[in-house]
Amino acid sequence: MDAPRRIRVNRVLGYTLFVLAVLAFGYFFRTQKYILHIGVLSLIFATLAVSLNLTNGYVGMFSIGHAAFYGIGAYTAAYLTKVWNIGAWGLLPALLAGTLAAAVVAFLIGLPILRLRSDYLGIATLGFGIIVKVLFDNADAVLPTLGGSRGMTGIAHHTNFTWVFFSAVAAIALTRNFVFSSHGRACISVREDETAAEAVGINTTAYKTLGFVLGCSLAGFAGGLYAHLYTFLHPMNFDFLKSIDVLLIAVLGGLGSISGTVLAACGWTLLLEGLRVVLPSEILDWRLVIYPLLLIIVMLLRPKGLLGGKEFAFLRPRSKS
Repeated sequence: MDAPRRIRVNRVLGYTLFVLAVLAFGYFFRTQKYILHIGVLSLIFATLAVSLNLTNGYVGMFSIGHAAFYGIGAYTAAYLTKVWNIGAWGLLPALLAGTLAAAVVAFLIGLPILRLRSDYLGIATLGFGIIVKVLFDNADAVLPTLGGSRGMTGIAHHTNFTWVFFSAVAAIALTRNFVFSSHGRACISVREDETAAEAVGINTTAYKTLGFVLGCSLAGFAGGLYAHLYTFLHPMNFDFLKSIDVLLIAVLGGLGSISGTVLAACGWTLLLEGLRVVLPSEILDWRLVIYPLLLIIVMLLRPKGLLGGKEFAFLRPRSKS
């Protein structure tokens, strides 16, 4: 067997063993509900953070309204499964509908605001996020099923470890393949120098819109998984602070690093849940102060994040040699 073929076989075997190991984790901890719940939540946050890193890290936009698209996907998927009263078989169509809803809204919103740059774009996305949160608060006036400011209840519990794991793998693979495609390279050129990219004929607005829509659609997909994990949605779950949480994860892992984002998402979830167990109930809220301090320390020691644009070997582009 020649060397290139041996490398491909070893790569496939490595991927297979990794998938089997993760599924074995889900099987052995199926009775440990709390541990399994943390694993599921970590993967949902990883999917959400990867979607934001695609927008902020690879396209170079400053979006701080990402939770709005997360919420759009969550409410859309939950509404469909609740109104149609469909079983677990209907989760995938509902997730795809939530993804499509987030993508359509991102496209319509992106047309006017993506011509803005830097802080102006951030303020525009922040304003959109606040508008969406207010709409969720008053959605029961149009669709009583959504619950409005009281929250949406009665959502079926369909999200499990298997669903979330394969969804996270698909989101990471999609992001990785997009980033290393010709379209992804064009997006990175826009991030590096938008004026230079325009000078060589790249339609910067089109590629910014493409990256924005793709990132927001993945956020909508993650929102659908979240809705069917907790079976309850409240507008406060998708406010400005949730967008900041996701931004912190992306910055901690390293903007422009899929590997770092996944590690930071899992570490962030484990840290918060671990502190919930360790800290006394009287000072439990102090855990929300610890991770911003951790962010400050990381930024001082590693300004580019944990991995700083680096990737694990299996996420790097293949050599042409």
